[in-house]
Amino acid sequence: MAEVKTHSFDAIIVGAGGAGLMAALYASREVNVAVISKLYPTRSHTGAAQGGIGAALGNIEEDRWEWHAYDTVKGSDYLADQDAVDVLCKEAIDTVIELEHMGLPFDRFPNGKISQRRFGGHTNNETGKPVQRACHAADRTGHMILQTLYQQCIKNKVNFFDEFHVVDLIRVGDTVRGVVAVEISTGDFHVFHSKAVLFATGGWGRCWEVTSNAHSLTGDGAAICVRRGIPMEDMEFFQFHPTGIYRLGILITEGVRGEGGVLLNSKGERFMEKYAPSIKDLASRDVVSRAIFLEIQAGRGINGENYVHLDITPETVNKYLAEAGESRRITREYVEAKLPDIADFTRTYLGVDPVKEPMPIQPTAHYAMGGIPTDVDGRVVLDQNNKVLAGLYAAGECACVSVHGANRLGTNSLVDLVVFGRRSGVHMAQYCKEAEKLPLPKNPVDEVMAEFDRIRNGSGGAKPYELRKQMQKTMTDNVGVFRTDETISKAVDDLRLLRAEYNRNIQIDDKGARFNTDLLEAWELGCLLELAEITAVSALNRTESRGGHARDDYPKRNDVDWLKHTLCFSENGKLRLDYKPVVIGRYQPKERVY
Repeated sequence: MAEVKTHSFDAIIVGAGGAGLMAALYASREVNVAVISKLYPTRSHTGAAQGGIGAALGNIEEDRWEWHAYDTVKGSDYLADQDAVDVLCKEAIDTVIELEHMGLPFDRFPNGKISQRRFGGHTNNETGKPVQRACHAADRTGHMILQTLYQQCIKNKVNFFDEFHVVDLIRVGDTVRGVVAVEISTGDFHVFHSKAVLFATGGWGRCWEVTSNAHSLTGDGAAICVRRGIPMEDMEFFQFHPTGIYRLGILITEGVRGEGGVLLNSKGERFMEKYAPSIKDLASRDVVSRAIFLEIQAGRGINGENYVHLDITPETVNKYLAEAGESRRITREYVEAKLPDIADFTRTYLGVDPVKEPMPIQPTAHYAMGGIPTDVDGRVVLDQNNKVLAGLYAAGECACVSVHGANRLGTNSLVDLVVFGRRSGVHMAQYCKEAEKLPLPKNPVDEVMAEFDRIRNGSGGAKPYELRKQMQKTMTDNVGVFRTDETISKAVDDLRLLRAEYNRNIQIDDKGARFNTDLLEAWELGCLLELAEITAVSALNRTESRGGHARDDYPKRNDVDWLKHTLCFSENGKLRLDYKPVVIGRYQPKERVY
């Protein structure tokens, strides 16, 4: 049995991406904080965010936070809670300026102000035309946010436990006592005793075959919470980003289209003119992803394959700019300066030079709109009445506040991280200053240690990589861009069989302790299988199409029956669904027109 060590802090933050670091920075000003991450912090997935962070700064043209809020609600297909959306869009402005003051090297306009570019779904609500709202640092915006926040946390003497994998939450009744983690380098178990815990562990795109998500995005925090009696909210809504590199899923930022890039089918047609005649290639992500799928389904994929072209070549873009009556033109140098990482990705992985030829792209599993339900201060809630579990917080992609509803607006992931990461950190600090540290229960590691021993000593012959491949295939085939009762039901049946096989017959090769990634990846697979089943069950019950959840058998949005949030509980090995109302404010649901 591995050695168990105990540590004590006021607040524990699990995950060192943008949300975790922002929370840590603010909480650490008042209380003793530890950040636990299974990765070195600057390898967190926030660093992969490319195109920009949305804020209605109005640095080059008129913009208002209320327009940003409307675009967010409209993009969400009216499932976002509008009180939370107002918080997001109001505070985005001050938060971006704060990041600038921390030293984040945003691109600049000639007037010296932060540069802003167009992005999908961002509009001037009075004219309906695209507005420049996405603040950016070339196409490395997430990377720069991550580096800036990490530097600030180091400056503020935040305690970091890098390459420690959190595997359990210590919950006693309606209280939180800390977490259990495995030290990757030794295999030892560690108990982190605390007054408060925040999960900022990211998404679970690895449930699907083609995804923009890193190998590490396995839904650990969300799955841990499910196992400790916390429901998952709106799990049926998973966003497929329209422009992933063909077969690889590596993201091609929406900023390419913001700079003038266009989508073309096998006939060379700019097909988004059919699906979104007003805003065209800058429609919301769910609209563009479905349009690409429909073009491929109609036989207009490139060379009959499952992809279309994204064209940012100056020759093509300048032709469409001229047709639109715009005076600006782009050059090779402009593309290289504004989109350096994208140019490097496509040359490296595809052998395609984007300033000379179009890029092959297809929709890729990208972002979880659902997750651990919280309020606007990051406090985790337990039911449809929003009962708070004191001391437990969540922020970022693993959380559902809900500002994304059925479909996230581009750039709002980074806004979500920093706005609600900051609010969570402030509230955690205040809570920890007032709360008593409750004693640890007896043997807090026994349950999760037994699970690790089961995986390590399993001899049933079921290899984790084989089960993972089967899970990803059934999710891609049956719970993808388009769904039906038949396909989702098949996914539910498949996933239950896979979970049963995982629980009975899992077998790994590495039986050691040090750096046993075989063991840890097998445990992560359990998280993915659990979240995949919750996603499929939630999707099966929602008999409508809305945002990222599109059903061929129920193609219309149904506000009468389904303008509500899904809550999925895991109880005694079975899933139970409940619902709670959407918070409607100034924007009444209406048909989305692009």
